Amino acid sequence: MSSTDPQDHGDALAGRVIEAVRADPSRPVLEYNRFAGPWVEGGPRPRAIEAFPSGHPLPPSLRAWLAYDSGMLERHGWFDADGALAPRTFAEIAEAEFGDMWGACFAPFSDRFGECFLLPGGSDSRRVLSVGPHGERDELGEYPVFALDVDDLPYAVLMYPGFDVYLADTAGVLVRAEEDEDDERTWGYDALKADVRYAHRMRTHARDRFGGEYDLLCLPDET
Repeated sequence: MSSTDPQDHGDALAGRVIEAVRADPSRPVLEYNRFAGPWVEGGPRPRAIEAFPSGHPLPPSLRAWLAYDSGMLERHGWFDADGALAPRTFAEIAEAEFGDMWGACFAPFSDRFGECFLLPGGSDSRRVLSVGPHGERDELGEYPVFALDVDDLPYAVLMYPGFDVYLADTAGVLVRAEEDEDDERTWGYDALKADVRYAHRMRTHARDRFGGEYDLLCLPDET
């Protein structure tokens, strides 16, 4: 892993988010979409969960967040009626969020993503935590978060190297590099692949999921 500040990764980064949320738990998760609700609604509801239904371990950042609160994730369909984690396929999330056509489009690729969970984020796009078919994790034990977009070309793109960085960016804790409209590395869904803090982790997930690529297009001739 690159020699970066450990406070920018894993459960340490999740802890920074928890501190920020505790200071104002009722503020919206997404300022641009109030339907996502507040970070914490009616008081924290912690859960102690160690593994996904597949048996793959939860990433450190997710364990830390669930030990604080599970309400935000519950609102986004993470749990069944008995309170157990309820993963979906990538295609099932695409269908639920965008319709049957997009579910059918991504169905042939669902095996690449394994257990999936919807996260708040995006307006025309969505954020999806992917455990992967074999529990592929980076060296910190974190699973990637993808953006799912069907607005132009339907595709999935690696957006965050883990739940830790997703949380921090969504909560405004992550300070991004100053954007430069003339530098394609500083904008777009996969901009963090050029961030020195996260580039190595992003490359690891790109290699494990897409053979080194950062996105997957859903095209009729793909198999």
